[in-house]
Amino acid sequence: MIDRDRFPVDPWRLVETSFQLDDAGVTETLFAVGNGYLGLRGNQPEGRHAHEHGTFINGFHETFPIRHAEQAYGFAEVGQTIINAPDAKVMRVYVDDEPLSLDVADVREYERVLDMRDGVQRRHILWVTPSGKEVRIDYERLVSFEEKHLAFMTVDVTVLNADAPVTVSCQILNRQDGEDVYGGTPSAPRKAGFDPRKTEKLHERVLQPQEYWQDKARSALSYRATDSGMTIAVVADHLVETANEYTSRTLIEPDIAKNVFRVDAKAGVPIRVTKLVSYHTSRGVPARELVDRCRRTLDRALGESVDAIRAQQREWLDAFWERSDVRIGGHDDLQQATRWCLFQLAQAAARADGQGVPAKGMTGSGYSGHYFWDTEIYVLPFLAYTTPLWARNALRMRYLMLPAARRRAFQLNEAGALFPWRTINGEEASAYYAAGTAQYHINADVSFALAKYVRATGDNEFLFREGVDIAVETARLWATLGFWRSSDGVLDGEGDTFHIHGVTGPDEYTTVVNDNLFTNVMARFNLRFAARTIREMAELDGEVYRQMVDRLALEPGEPEAWERAAEAMHIPFSPSLGIHPQDHVFLEREIWDLENTPPDKRPLLLHFHPLVIYRYQVLKQADVVLALFLQGNHFSDEDKLADFEYYDPLTTGDSTLSAVVQSILAAEVGYQDLALEYFRESIFVDLGDLHHNASDGVHVASAGGVWTALVAGFGGMRDHFGELSFDPRLPASWPSLEFVLHWHGTRLVITVTRDELRVRAVEGEPVGFSVRGVGYVVGAGEEVVAPLDGQGPVIPGRPSLRELGDARREDGSLLSASVPTVTSTIPIIVGAPADIEHGADV
Repeated sequence: MIDRDRFPVDPWRLVETSFQLDDAGVTETLFAVGNGYLGLRGNQPEGRHAHEHGTFINGFHETFPIRHAEQAYGFAEVGQTIINAPDAKVMRVYVDDEPLSLDVADVREYERVLDMRDGVQRRHILWVTPSGKEVRIDYERLVSFEEKHLAFMTVDVTVLNADAPVTVSCQILNRQDGEDVYGGTPSAPRKAGFDPRKTEKLHERVLQPQEYWQDKARSALSYRATDSGMTIAVVADHLVETANEYTSRTLIEPDIAKNVFRVDAKAGVPIRVTKLVSYHTSRGVPARELVDRCRRTLDRALGESVDAIRAQQREWLDAFWERSDVRIGGHDDLQQATRWCLFQLAQAAARADGQGVPAKGMTGSGYSGHYFWDTEIYVLPFLAYTTPLWARNALRMRYLMLPAARRRAFQLNEAGALFPWRTINGEEASAYYAAGTAQYHINADVSFALAKYVRATGDNEFLFREGVDIAVETARLWATLGFWRSSDGVLDGEGDTFHIHGVTGPDEYTTVVNDNLFTNVMARFNLRFAARTIREMAELDGEVYRQMVDRLALEPGEPEAWERAAEAMHIPFSPSLGIHPQDHVFLEREIWDLENTPPDKRPLLLHFHPLVIYRYQVLKQADVVLALFLQGNHFSDEDKLADFEYYDPLTTGDSTLSAVVQSILAAEVGYQDLALEYFRESIFVDLGDLHHNASDGVHVASAGGVWTALVAGFGGMRDHFGELSFDPRLPASWPSLEFVLHWHGTRLVITVTRDELRVRAVEGEPVGFSVRGVGYVVGAGEEVVAPLDGQGPVIPGRPSLRELGDARREDGSLLSASVPTVTSTIPIIVGAPADIEHGADV
């Protein structure tokens, strides 16, 4: 999947040994640096030949009216898209007035490195100019984790074999409104085929110039977004270190600032130019105030020195890896990819500080910079178990969105709150309601993440002060969205069931259905969690409980009503097939024959109308299987195996959210080789560009899922009912797996080998846990060893629909599979003799 000559294996670094233009978009993503607030794509500092010149700030967005072909009440009306912030990465080098341009330059040495211990991107080049002058150029780029508003870049230039005039042109460009390297003129939007995963393109001017100025080596630009009203300022300062003589010139215009340094370079005498940059944004503070904040940030940085900033970055990352690293024995290629994924999670979430975690982090404009439910299900577990403060900050984002979520629920005739499927500012931004707004399950996902955080940390203070508002308001929505039904027409509690209709589950290839299993199972959890939280508050803190009752106008009978609905929640099951249907009518559809779908028709969403896809049993991502993992304590081992074997062959993997979940369940039920195969798909999603859209930014949720696949899949960790347990499934080719968990303030180091599981407590209170049903307690400074008899069941191969044999639906009909085409198809009867084959058009 990866060219190892160009990208060699290194457990702590991502290394590129040659420059290529044809995959510039992918490498811009892979070598991006950020801190959760500010992100700089891995664009070359020359400022040319980019797929996307990207500088992104979490939450900094523009709004625009959504124009529906056919409008209806309650449709999302205002879209949001991330803004490409002014680009300060440009540091162009000229020798003899010849610019370094990698597409034509005679480059004798090239190496670019993303160092995951130092948190720095570096690039080394040896360039021979047309006149034969050898020029060594070393470049460094860092976005500070410690100082969230600060980044710096350095360029070192040495002409090795001759004297020569050298120029370093440092620029800040408004690329949102002018892509050209010299700024000023908006470029025509790039033409591309339909792809809903890409960002919205705005065709009017977005950034309105405010204050801009230069003072010696310091340049400032600031803007106000046209419609959202958000403001931004960027200020850059420059340091020149050289024994050569030099002069400087400046240029300032509304969309460009230049600081140009002209050096009379002597052979072998180095030149170093350092650019320190600060970004500040606001939802309404005047731009001038933000300029002042940038100046203070730079003054503080200049008072410390660049070396001190580097040291802070290394110290910060040493602490991060100590509490977050996962070690895979004997596989440096997987170790490198694992650390790259974990580093991306830090770059996406560390300094989000109350903002969300965008689906692409700050590495690209994919999905328009929106926050999805991906954060709660795929990213929050890593945050909660390694750096709980980051998890709390991410959950506070949802708390702060409650007013907008309440308005949305009211608009859709429901009580409580309904969190948006995709958003930046809290308002629903999905224009396609069937696969978007109808995903009500996000309410339960948010509450599930809240519960997981509280279980891992014991942070009842946050739960009782703010989190309870999320739990109550989401539970209220389920209570009104769902309805009661009785087989005899009398609602008396005997045989009454609670149903939820007209929703979409995680699988976006099946929309607006009744009794989606994932939604019902997660809503049941949500209702129980809200009721239990209220009871605990009443018992533990009467004053906080009374404040909550007043604040939320809680009725005395609400918690009991939620519990009744949870107990009566309808959980679909098919006795004929022995599985849980994904929804009420899923099994009535024909099966999509994925094995015989041509590769050039994948992913399906780019080649088939939604209505075509909706008519088939085919999944974009794991739906029932995700429920089996998240709520695994409510399903038997037999249920999990049967459901996994049915749904796995129907799952396209068109979503990067899917393979991690399939890996976890495959490991649990016994398909251990398949689990490793899915894991490799997940871990190389971006590094191998497996979905052909890594150029749009990192798949942050998949990176989070990689951690979960390691810890919960192969490590077998579960926290059902707030109890820590392990049932490992170590791959046969792995000698060991080691990871760190934080449980109620105690740091645990877990090591899994073929025949034992070791748990070492570094500090904190004693922790109780179980390994395959046997209880243990480990205290601070102690180590407990639990023997393992094997690594669980082992089933070879992978599930196939043909294994269902003569399986029939509830109406007695046989299952059949086909591929939709413009001509008729001859269906394959699942389990039929091998001499029945597809028609020529399939």
